Amino acid sequence: MKIQSIRGMNDILPDDSAKWQYVEHHLAEILSSYGYREIRFPILEQSELFNRTIGSVTDIIEKEMYSFYDRNGDNLSLRPEGTAGCVRASIQNGLLHNQSQRLWYIGPMFRHERPQKGRLRQFHQLGAEAFGLAGPDIDAEILIMTARFWRRLGIESTIKLQINTLGELEDRVRYRSELVSFLNDHRDLLDDDSRRRLSSNPMRILDSKNPSVQSLLSDAPELTDYLGDSSRDHFDQVSSLLDSANIDYQTNPRLVRGLDYYSRTVFEWVTDSLGAQGTVCGGGRFDRLVEQVGGKACQGIGFSIGLERLLLLLDEESAFPDSIRNNLDVYIVAVGNVITEASAIAEELRTACSHLKIERHCGGGTFKAQLKKADKSGARLALILGEDECASQTLGIKYLREKRDQETIDQSRLIEIINNIFG
Repeated sequence: MKIQSIRGMNDILPDDSAKWQYVEHHLAEILSSYGYREIRFPILEQSELFNRTIGSVTDIIEKEMYSFYDRNGDNLSLRPEGTAGCVRASIQNGLLHNQSQRLWYIGPMFRHERPQKGRLRQFHQLGAEAFGLAGPDIDAEILIMTARFWRRLGIESTIKLQINTLGELEDRVRYRSELVSFLNDHRDLLDDDSRRRLSSNPMRILDSKNPSVQSLLSDAPELTDYLGDSSRDHFDQVSSLLDSANIDYQTNPRLVRGLDYYSRTVFEWVTDSLGAQGTVCGGGRFDRLVEQVGGKACQGIGFSIGLERLLLLLDEESAFPDSIRNNLDVYIVAVGNVITEASAIAEELRTACSHLKIERHCGGGTFKAQLKKADKSGARLALILGEDECASQTLGIKYLREKRDQETIDQSRLIEIINNIFG
């Protein structure tokens, strides 16, 4: 019986890895240009970290965490998201003491959900967090930066920004009381999931995907009516900065996000091109989270991008350039007793032309069979070395993607000619 991968934990095969590298390269380059530095932290943490930060009555904690007791009796969990681990690592390593930080990370996250398109049990996120910055300017800058991601990747026309404010904790306490009262009056119109949340996390009902619940919510109290002056002013300034930067957005009063640690500004970048899994990037402020994890008070804001969904969107929009195909540039055909010479030529070429992808044929085989492999590799040209070429210090060049005659060149001119061909 063959051993199969775990359901919802997919392999990324070589033909797809070039797409991942393309996206990761461009996102990392933009993050660096804004002053963000990469941090790497474990995928396995104390379960208490997530219980304390995400919220004990969220779906993640109640139903989706991969948790277990290790041999020492410690309760551990595979990370379901990145912000909590980033905060823990920053506190533990003294990164937040009297200083601001801009950090980014990338890697796998784990949630036990029903696998479907754009939603896996092992999925990958790129996230970024800014610490120690309280003003609306950093909120706006993060949104401007994420807009730059989509422009760089060529999908800005198919992804839209939604923003909201959750206000301060005091604002939400006042609002929650009114919302619960309203929902209790219409309890018979709620679905089972909303009734369950009514006593534990009623604001998450605002994000219900049930059309009948959303219809009911059109008459529900609005959080904006319960905001204090500082919360309202903060959000107005964020909106003004986005307007000045010509960033299109929609204010969505139903946007609450799925994690308990958010406050003030929250946002999502959404698309209609991926069906139900339309949120590609989301985040917001978490001004009390550092204290929850055990650090000193330190404001924060961040976001995460679901990389599987982003790649699906790029595929859907045909936004990947042809140049990222993982084809070879040069395939070296070596026929006869010429292994030593072929290896020396390959290494010389790799040293002089490190930007090229070069494969030397290994394992023997006829000239015809090797040429067939060269063509199948996608290489632009084949270098042909046999015993006659070794004796005359020459090489054959066969153009595999162009209608050009095969050439014979002196080995001493190889680097010059290859540089001319590939620019």
